[in-house]
Amino acid sequence: MTETTPRGINPSIPSAARIYDYLLGGKDNFAADREAAERVLRTMPEARLLARHNRAFLGRAVRHCVDNGITQFIDIGAGLPTRDNTHDIASAVNPDVRVVYVDNDPIVISHGRALLEEAGRTAAVPGDVRKPVDLLHEVARCGLIDFSRPFAVLLVAVLHFVPDAAGAVEPLKEALPPGGMFVVTHGVRGEQTSREDARALQAVYRRSTTPIVERGEEEVLALFDGLRLVPPGLVPLWEWRTPEPPALDEPPGGIVGGVARKS
Repeated sequence: MTETTPRGINPSIPSAARIYDYLLGGKDNFAADREAAERVLRTMPEARLLARHNRAFLGRAVRHCVDNGITQFIDIGAGLPTRDNTHDIASAVNPDVRVVYVDNDPIVISHGRALLEEAGRTAAVPGDVRKPVDLLHEVARCGLIDFSRPFAVLLVAVLHFVPDAAGAVEPLKEALPPGGMFVVTHGVRGEQTSREDARALQAVYRRSTTPIVERGEEEVLALFDGLRLVPPGLVPLWEWRTPEPPALDEPPGGIVGGVARKS
């Protein structure tokens, strides 16, 4: 990314989306984002590997949804465009898929509209998962999603930045029609992560636009209440339907994910 500052952006404040972009090897970030990411890596050296596992899980989850009849996706907190975006993955299986990307970062929306939007197929709209009703209205306005037919909501590496995650997901789950799918990944403290390291990680994100919220696996599991988890349930990402042998090394822990369906 050029260091020219887009309107409305303070480049001195790190963004979770741009930190993630850096961890994935992207270039759409500012110096403050890179410095924050390096502090994350000092505390959690496996952060780059976790980011790659998160991206790989997204691919497997999206393909599972399409294989089970889903042709509409709302990708919330989608982050900056990179390789193998949701519509790339889904349209490789079914070219009729429609995807709406949602983010509260103006840079993400600007890049999304420039690189991802395809007439009648994809759109990028502003929205904040902390205001789920407003978010759904914004998605409805773009006209790509038929809310009467099954669609998937993707919340990949998003909810650990949301203080009231349970409150945020309820309207989203209620909006799902029968057959709709709900995809979540969420950071959790790994067994080898000390309390001191956890506090250091939280300190990095407190300086960003989106402070991180620590939750245990039981709290993450509760976010799926009212839906039916598909096997193998809520598990570390590298255990969710991973081809044998695993394509990536397994880190010591740190993030779990699951896919659920509404009956």
